[in-house]
Amino acid sequence: MKPMNLVYIMSDQHNPRMMGCAGHPIVQTPNLDSLAARGVRFNHAYTNCPICVPARASHATGRYVHQIAYWDNGTPYDGRFPSWGHRLGQQGHHVTTIGKLHYRSDADDNGFPDERLPMHVHEGEGDVFGLLRDDMPVMPGARKRFANIGPGDSDYSRYDLAIADASVRWLHQEARAHDKPWVLFVSFVRPHPPWQTPPEFYELYPLDRVDLPKNYSLAERPMHPALEANRHRISVEDELPEEVIRRAVAAYYGLCTFLDWNVGKVLKAIDDAGLSDNTRVIYTSDHGEMLGEHGLWFKSAMYDGAAAIPMIAAGPDIPSGVVADTNVSLVDSFPTILEAVGVAPSAEEADLPGASLWPIARGEGSSQRAVLSEYHASGSPSGIFMLRGPRYKYIHYTGFAPQLFDLVADPEEAHDLANDPTQSDVLKACEQELRGVLNPEAVDRQAKADQARIIEAHGGRAAVLARGPSFVNATPAPREFRVQGD
Repeated sequence: MKPMNLVYIMSDQHNPRMMGCAGHPIVQTPNLDSLAARGVRFNHAYTNCPICVPARASHATGRYVHQIAYWDNGTPYDGRFPSWGHRLGQQGHHVTTIGKLHYRSDADDNGFPDERLPMHVHEGEGDVFGLLRDDMPVMPGARKRFANIGPGDSDYSRYDLAIADASVRWLHQEARAHDKPWVLFVSFVRPHPPWQTPPEFYELYPLDRVDLPKNYSLAERPMHPALEANRHRISVEDELPEEVIRRAVAAYYGLCTFLDWNVGKVLKAIDDAGLSDNTRVIYTSDHGEMLGEHGLWFKSAMYDGAAAIPMIAAGPDIPSGVVADTNVSLVDSFPTILEAVGVAPSAEEADLPGASLWPIARGEGSSQRAVLSEYHASGSPSGIFMLRGPRYKYIHYTGFAPQLFDLVADPEEAHDLANDPTQSDVLKACEQELRGVLNPEAVDRQAKADQARIIEAHGGRAAVLARGPSFVNATPAPREFRVQGD
């Protein structure tokens, strides 16, 4: 594979179904659709953890969460494990990041010395309140997330506009200054809440045209105790009014289109700067969004709404208009980025669980690949592990009953087969395969022990409860994008 430049674009909380190229009949994403038409869309791509900070640590290091112990939004990446940025820098390849990273701090050696407009966890700590997973408290003010949904301005939207503009400037003014292939990592925050959507994008989706979430009602939704704990955490055990749901869906659709518009600026700049012939592009997200499906909102679940992600790759030597069904995940990004610019894996990377996406994009390799996701964070009383194979998805809840879905026969995950006696052999084989990768009980104990130490360092449970969450809706945008007094 010829070494080339790489523009790697990541969004935040983008459900992979919310794109025209993925078959959505309403959501307008013309720029991502165009990227998919001239490249490869990976139809079964997954995050390795359906919450921001651990997902981005896995993405940076190419390792699973349990291997690096960045468990949650209160244990951010700090450079202790080498990132793909470290490896590229060692080989003389320039890397610029623009936008959200969600690591501990730009004072750490994250492997990215040229961080522009960086967004890291709040005050270098992140969400310590979310580490309270035993006798789980309700997040104060969580229900208010649904109070101000609709058209409007927000810090996050202003931030994304600045990220797009800075990326365009870099491509026009700095891209040609480097002798070796470079990587530009562009990281947007939308369509992550808050769901205040620029009016011109919100108005694209009349409330009577948007989809209502599937399996949402109390009669339809799964009442698994781990899922009920998730709902309890953010005060959504009941059914929200239909008008509120429609506004939430319309706002989210609009933010997907707003994101696409900003992605389009970056893609256009690649062409306008004359870089198309020697630059590949990858688009993905850190995790998805449930948007009410199965009675769940936001992330933190192993249903495809939250655990699946968009993944598109394009470039002058990449097949066009291909949909690849091989399972892939964020840990594949590390070897993919290295191969893109011509850096060979080192001996230290021989045990990385991921594989380069480029051979998969060309139709090479096995289609029987399984991917792993895990969750040890806010809203979960114990560790959750997902193994997604070619046909079945197995979800292991430590201390609770598992779930099993046949994604070929049941892509909407409406029928849990874990208690079906005809599927007992499948269930047993899936658990055995998971245990070949990790010990769920041991990993759960380690995560909780690490979290307990952080809680004690902050004065103990009572002190953390008294202090409350540092933020409710989202990590604050960098200060220059906040409204006065925010």
